Amino acid sequence: MTTPITSIRNLGPAFDRDCARAGITCAEDLRALGADAAYARLLAAGVRAHFISYYVLVMALQGRPWNDCKGPEKVALRARFDALKNAAPDTDSALDRALAEIGVIPRRR
Repeated sequence: MTTPITSIRNLGPAFDRDCARAGITCAEDLRALGADAAYARLLAAGVRAHFISYYVLVMALQGRPWNDCKGPEKVALRARFDALKNAAPDTDSALDRALAEIGVIPRRR
């Protein structure tokens, strides 16, 4: 029997869709991967990197409220997030790269 990802506190339907896109289909798989490996898979699948979604995932897998991350812990999580983001493959479209190059949209990296 598998448990839906949305059964994990603070992880809703949008996060569930992102996980499905990355091949993570149930709460058991997400927990087995852990936050960093799961987030790396999300990024590799083209999900846009966002620090808040990363630390919400970390807090959710620890069974903590999403906004429980503060101070030095949040700084350390930011460093882990930046490392994951920087190691992720470039999934920007050619249009996104061109728009970033001319300053219409911010560069993602």
